[in-house]
Amino acid sequence: MANAPPFAKWSSVVVATVLMAAPYAVSAAQPLDSNKPATAIVDSDIRQEETLSRTEAGKVITAIDRTRENIGTVRKTTKLDTVDIVFLTDAARSEGGPPPAIENKVKQHKDDVAELRQEIEANALLFNAIDSRRVQAEDVLAVEFDNPGRIVIYAAAKPPK
Repeated sequence: MANAPPFAKWSSVVVATVLMAAPYAVSAAQPLDSNKPATAIVDSDIRQEETLSRTEAGKVITAIDRTRENIGTVRKTTKLDTVDIVFLTDAARSEGGPPPAIENKVKQHKDDVAELRQEIEANALLFNAIDSRRVQAEDVLAVEFDNPGRIVIYAAAKPPK
């Protein structure tokens, strides 16, 4: 080690120090002593609404048409003031799924909708928001960003009891 470069001399000391300190490091991402870790991650107002798909069909279809644009926004989203989850109760799988107009639009954009669902699952904030209301990503039909700090998630599901 006498002729070793300076980095080689100190690298083992640095690695040992990091390994010894790691168990004592504090993680700010998700406090383990909290009863509500999803709330700590989301830190947004999560609201839910129940409605029928025929009532919201126009908004849902428009949002599905904009899925390609919204994928990038979902990917970049790290903070939201409000997450609105709209349960389209008559479109749940237990009710036979979405009505034909919405189902056809989902099929027309199936690759984009599949990518949107993957991005939601990969986004800690959005995943924990839907998970807190027991919505599976595969039930998400579309999302809509109607103003900064707010997202509307349309789900073909029934709310938890």
